[in-house]
Amino acid sequence: MTRKIAAVIPTEVAAVFRACPTKLRTALLALRKLILKTAAKTEGVGAIEETLKWGQPSYLTSETGSGSTIRIDRIKGSDEKYALYFHCQSGLVPAFREFYPKKFGYEGNRAILLDAKKKPDEKALAHCIALALTHHARKAGKRK
Repeated sequence: MTRKIAAVIPTEVAAVFRACPTKLRTALLALRKLILKTAAKTEGVGAIEETLKWGQPSYLTSETGSGSTIRIDRIKGSDEKYALYFHCQSGLVPAFREFYPKKFGYEGNRAILLDAKKKPDEKALAHCIALALTHHARKAGKRK
């Protein structure tokens, strides 16, 4: 079942995107769209709450509690690098690194690193996003 993707960006989240250089803003908005599209197609995720956490656009599975929060933002001091951030103790980033050792850059146990000059592998990235959005459900044995 595919749900409708939210078209309206909350005001405070939109302000963060507007503050980014054009190329980076375009990449972050494409990433936002991929997160929402993946959530809509992934069974058990439910509606996504879009808000700010630590000043970063964040995507929460508030309706179902199925997943771990995903945050996205530019990398401090860069006009071209950006990242998806995950809870560092979730084990998600080490799992992503096992699945995709050469597709992405990584920062420790907390982030997938991307470059606005290069189109990311959307299929691999959507897989990582789906794993994050269903992390709690899988841990609880509700979803395999």
